[in-house]
Amino acid sequence: MEVVVEDNGSRNKIAVMNLQGVISGQAFDSSGYSIVEYLKDQFSVCEDDDAIKAVIMKVDSPGGEVLASDEISRVIAEFQKKSGKPVISSMGSLAASGGYYVSAPCQWIVANELTMTGSIGVIMSGYNWRGLMDKVGIQPLVFKSGKMKDMLSPSKPLDAITDEERAIIQGIITASYDRFKEVVVEGRNFAADANNGAGRVLADNWVNFADGRILTGKEAYDIGFVDELGNFDTAVRRAKKLAGIQSANLVAFQQPFKFGSLLRLLGESEAKSVKIDLGLDLPKLQAGRLYFLPPHLLQ
Repeated sequence: MEVVVEDNGSRNKIAVMNLQGVISGQAFDSSGYSIVEYLKDQFSVCEDDDAIKAVIMKVDSPGGEVLASDEISRVIAEFQKKSGKPVISSMGSLAASGGYYVSAPCQWIVANELTMTGSIGVIMSGYNWRGLMDKVGIQPLVFKSGKMKDMLSPSKPLDAITDEERAIIQGIITASYDRFKEVVVEGRNFAADANNGAGRVLADNWVNFADGRILTGKEAYDIGFVDELGNFDTAVRRAKKLAGIQSANLVAFQQPFKFGSLLRLLGESEAKSVKIDLGLDLPKLQAGRLYFLPPHLLQ
């Protein structure tokens, strides 16, 4: 459902999408809708609507799941190539790791000087509580079909983790990291070509800064990860310039609220009352999954 964010009396429209919080492929409501599907649907509408001349994606995210981030990145890249309409990333307070991953394919990236971005890398985190189990006298019983079936098991003794296991896990992480760097190079090269020399290009030593470190917007601009320093208004002006238009209404998309879907709860619960919460909870991070996230957010 399209809603007008800012009416400027124009026939042209610029779509504004919000990508906030942890990026996840998990459903955020009872219908099974995920942020990935939500963005896919919005870009599909933007592609079919000739009045929409550009898209601004407001990114305020620490990152999230590798696969979900990659899917969104591909959606943005494909949309720009098929429609010829520019996507501008407007970074908020935080657009790190997966937050930058989904921004990299955009034709133009705007960040505040104090935006926290970068954190290019992949992490997998978990806990091993075998030492505590041994201390209290608990002995796990493991029956497995193959020698690698208990990889990453939290009850496995640390000295039983083989070099082969470590190499396998590191190989998975390295493959995801290499894909991250590919997305950065492909996105920045696409932007340079589409912008006809405007904007920033990657510094020759940009890989040195792709080691997981957090960067300010100013640092990211100097390295070539960001095209312009500014705020959302800067992104709006840039969107109009890239689209070749003088004015545009800002529009956004919302899911229509269906009260009937909530009534089903009454027939499925023995409770005498139903509490309705229209807010969205961030998905919980899970051990054993790959994430584009700063490490302090995995705690």
